[in-house]
Amino acid sequence: MCGIAGFIDFSYNTSVETLEQMINSMQHRGPDGYGTQIFNSPSAKIGLGHRRLSIIDVTDAGKQPMSYKHLHITFNGEMYNYMEVKNTLIDLGHHFKTHSDTEVILHAFEEWGVSCLQQFVGMFAFVLYNENDKNVFCARDRAGVKPLFIYQTEDLFLFSSELKAFHTHQGFKKEINMDAVAAFMQYGNVPHPYCIFKNCRKLEAGNFLVFNLATKKTEHKKYWNVYDAYNKPKLSIDFAEAKAQTKAILTKAFEYRMVADVPVGVFLSGGYDSACVTSILQSNTSKKIKTFTIGVPDAGLNEAPYAKDVANHLGTDHTELYCSEKEMLALINTLPLHYDEPFGDSSAIPTMLVSKMAREKVTVALSADAGDEIFAGYNRYDFLMKYRQRIQKIPGFARRSISGLMNTVPSSKIPVLKNKYNFHNRYEKLKGIMKDPSAQRIMLSLSEQYTSDQLNDLMEAKYSPIETGYLSREMQKEFYTPLSYMMAIDYQTYLLDDILQKVDRATMSASLEGREPFLDQHIIEWAAQLPDDYKYHNGIKKYILKEIVHDYIPKELMERPKMGFAIPIKNWLANELKDHLEEYLDEKLLKEQGIFNVGFVTKLKHDFLAGKKEYELKIWYLLMFQMWYKKWM
Repeated sequence: MCGIAGFIDFSYNTSVETLEQMINSMQHRGPDGYGTQIFNSPSAKIGLGHRRLSIIDVTDAGKQPMSYKHLHITFNGEMYNYMEVKNTLIDLGHHFKTHSDTEVILHAFEEWGVSCLQQFVGMFAFVLYNENDKNVFCARDRAGVKPLFIYQTEDLFLFSSELKAFHTHQGFKKEINMDAVAAFMQYGNVPHPYCIFKNCRKLEAGNFLVFNLATKKTEHKKYWNVYDAYNKPKLSIDFAEAKAQTKAILTKAFEYRMVADVPVGVFLSGGYDSACVTSILQSNTSKKIKTFTIGVPDAGLNEAPYAKDVANHLGTDHTELYCSEKEMLALINTLPLHYDEPFGDSSAIPTMLVSKMAREKVTVALSADAGDEIFAGYNRYDFLMKYRQRIQKIPGFARRSISGLMNTVPSSKIPVLKNKYNFHNRYEKLKGIMKDPSAQRIMLSLSEQYTSDQLNDLMEAKYSPIETGYLSREMQKEFYTPLSYMMAIDYQTYLLDDILQKVDRATMSASLEGREPFLDQHIIEWAAQLPDDYKYHNGIKKYILKEIVHDYIPKELMERPKMGFAIPIKNWLANELKDHLEEYLDEKLLKEQGIFNVGFVTKLKHDFLAGKKEYELKIWYLLMFQMWYKKWM
């Protein structure tokens, strides 16, 4: 895990000192060293930069950028099956000088060209310069675990693991993309491939591009697509066999993620996903696996006792961190530094805390993200499967009347339910679903904070709606089921733009490598073809995964309500962060910016403070954007 950055400058103005500034802005991603290479071609000046976090081959032999013949690379990530690929290349006549996976990528590219990507199992973003054909090759892993930002104008091409590196280059113009601002306010992140700045984009997951220096033309291609897995017939397989094969695939993927020359640990929450990773890994070794969990009792966020019970049962080397609500609040002012594009997922805060704790004992930590997207774990799947058809049976006029009534009754006035986990946010989303209970509308309503009408009221600046993965039509009709539809969209949207971005920045803020064992491509390619009933069975979410976990951990130890990393945003905004609201949502400031409608924001803030707690995320997104704006604009 590292940080990469570089440039293609057709005006030859970028210096090595600027390249060093670019990579040093990401020192947290690679505190173990750095390297740069500059090349002068007939068409342009090329710079490759690298910040190193030593994981595999920690000697100087693994230093980057790395060269082999006419190929030069800067690489962020890990290639878990590099030894298998290396042995294949040795059989083909290749000779290696290091034990690094980076060198394997160079040889694989020489042998197979762009097809080398099909050989790799890993998380990666890399840029490779080919001196012979004057092409610059950029690639990103299938799921998008590792980020890669690109800024491109007529005479300048910049790339980096984080946006902050661009700010150090004199050719970068930080002009806000208002279309991206509007999208952020809807989703709490800027959906790929868009970026908060004009002339900037994210390389999509499972994609590569080839940029030719002579012609300045870009060839952009997708080499892997999750819909290719979903657009296949469901398997005819009995549950026992499906469970056995699923366990075998999971075991291989999890063990791949333990390959390292430094200490490795696992984030353990006490939930099924992390318990699955931990139990399978611990069952296959006599060495105690290091596990980590965090608890914040005074903020109502405390999974630590559940995680401890699981750790004790499995016999791991377990570490707990208890921190205060005050410590969590103190991190809020640092969010714009680490999340240098507006980001609204408040669970970034506890993720940063547990990463900091884990880094004291290990350099690599496995996270259990994507279990929900792959095996149907989200509550919204419950809603889809249990209530969609019931709501559809309610006459349209009645549904609209109910939605209108909900607009007049604050969620804080609903007895009993007002104290349930995440109720205020769900109450707000239900209003849109009552109007249109189709699968697509349910997906959008459960994913958006601001509806299209609300967004028009919010935005003062002109914007155009952007096309996102939420409107994908890639699933073919003959393979469509509502559950598969929602899971495929989640894999390409919420997982990619929210979860993976959150974990990458949070772990890297502590110079910790975060690995995602559920995001081995073989898992989703298998699970997508499993019958829906094996994933969502008689109201039980993640059924097959839970049955696997029960082979290692008693069911009664695991069965409890889903908690998640939900911090008390509504209470903070109304109390500890109220001064932040007054400062960042100040009417004079908003008017000077000219981005948001001052009257709409002011009323929204007033209504929230008056008791409409269902507006908590709308207010939080506004605050996160304004704090980002102050830091970077």
